[in-house]
Amino acid sequence: MINLILRNIARFVVLILIQVIILDNIQLSHYAIPFMYVLFLLLLPFETPGWLVLILGFILGFTVDLFEHTYGIHTAATVFLAFLRPLILKVVAPRDGYGSNTYPRIYYFGLTWFLKYTFILVFFHHLFLFYFEAFSFHHFFSTFLRVLLSTLFSVTLIVLSQYFMYRK
Repeated sequence: MINLILRNIARFVVLILIQVIILDNIQLSHYAIPFMYVLFLLLLPFETPGWLVLILGFILGFTVDLFEHTYGIHTAATVFLAFLRPLILKVVAPRDGYGSNTYPRIYYFGLTWFLKYTFILVFFHHLFLFYFEAFSFHHFFSTFLRVLLSTLFSVTLIVLSQYFMYRK
């Protein structure tokens, strides 16, 4: 149990540092902005209580907001992602359900399952984030293009991280 907590704390710190130091400096013509920090919430164990996921989502978003000076936008979006996570896990659940001592990773459930799970949650996170940032539907289609391209960029980085970091 202590090992799991320490591993998640390390993952939290590493993902925040990667986001702030590296990924915040990468933008493809202001349309594709990677937000890999959400991987922290995506990889939490299935048994994590919903209230704890919400609190961790708040802490994660608040930390990113502190570094990026975005005044709560990331906090709101990550809490929204944390709220949706249990619902999406039910929707994409395998026929046999989730076994004990398994985690939401490619290794356990395959690429197709992981892509569905990740794409849905990252898409809704980015949809909330970018429309909350714009706070208007005036540029609906350009904002939606940002959502799609950033989602594809973020999901690609997240899937690649699964192959590089979480091999068993």
